[in-house]
Amino acid sequence: MRERDLGDVLRVERSAYEFPWSERVFRDCLRVGYSCWLITSPAPIRADVYGFAVMSMGAGEAHVLNLCIDAARHRAGLGRRMLGHLMEVAANSGVQRMLLEVRPSNLAAVRLYERAGFDRIGTRKGYYPSNEGREDATVMALDVSQSTAAVSAS
Repeated sequence: MRERDLGDVLRVERSAYEFPWSERVFRDCLRVGYSCWLITSPAPIRADVYGFAVMSMGAGEAHVLNLCIDAARHRAGLGRRMLGHLMEVAANSGVQRMLLEVRPSNLAAVRLYERAGFDRIGTRKGYYPSNEGREDATVMALDVSQSTAAVSAS
């Protein structure tokens, strides 16, 4: 992902989330050097952006900050493919553990992470904005050294 991709990234983010990240947040992620990835169409000239992910890495851990697939492309295996890529990047970077937060109401995402081997390890109270005020986040973790085959096998 590069700065020139942010228009497409914001379109995808807004298609999937009621409370999307702002352009400034994405710019900050790029500025500080987070691992930012796109899933695009196979077109050789101007590929359409189908999804993206943002992950920070440091001190032996990777934190998946955002993994988003265009709402029109849900249930096509793109989330699994992106998560598998992030797991591979983390493993190749010497990361031992991956962390993420997910809305408990996002059942498809929870299932994706569980199938990939992530375990629920806690809750962050009032983490996400919601129409009813705030929603808790389920914190999930994965031992990368024991799970690199989990996503590709599912």
